[in-house]
Amino acid sequence: MLKSYFQKIGSRRVIVMLVGNIIIGLGVAVFKLSGMGNDPFSAMMMALSAKIGMSYPLFQVMMNCLFFIVQLLWGRHLIGIGTIVNALGLGYFTDFFYKFLTSFVAPPNMFVIQVVLVVIGVLVCSFGLSWYQLPDVGVAPYDALALIAHDKFSKIPYFWCRIATDGLAALLAWFCGGIIGLGTLVCAFGLGPFIQFFNVHFTSKLLKKGK
Repeated sequence: MLKSYFQKIGSRRVIVMLVGNIIIGLGVAVFKLSGMGNDPFSAMMMALSAKIGMSYPLFQVMMNCLFFIVQLLWGRHLIGIGTIVNALGLGYFTDFFYKFLTSFVAPPNMFVIQVVLVVIGVLVCSFGLSWYQLPDVGVAPYDALALIAHDKFSKIPYFWCRIATDGLAALLAWFCGGIIGLGTLVCAFGLGPFIQFFNVHFTSKLLKKGK
């Protein structure tokens, strides 16, 4: 069964998805280094894990397992190898890159440098998300929540379902002392055009080469 699944989706799509998750991890680490906020989900995971005294990667895996139960019950069609890689690996990729970056540089306190890091984070995350999403080999458990809500309540546009999940995540992060700032707003509303640019001009061409 697994063999036929991998034969169907192709090794190139799996590799592109995997590299995409690694790149996303780097982007999230850059956002964290900026000190101006992460995407709502990562901000929530970092804040909650710090609040209860658990390592961020392990806590994210545990929460993804809970979200995966919802996905398994109502969004099974959204599950794929990309779901597993993202759920189990992204937190560890982020933690690795953040420790690596901070072994060379300290988190900046100059506003200009922080903004530059946010811009770099936008580009890196958008590039990684393009690599992760376009192969279409599974949706992350957290990302699936908005899609499931849209399926269940079809009168509510997906945009508002996503705003609801991201808004709740950002609110929980803020209540737990997490940083909600420019990076959070950019991740919530501004990544789309950059992801689309990379989809059209790079990732789609890369995937076509494997056909």
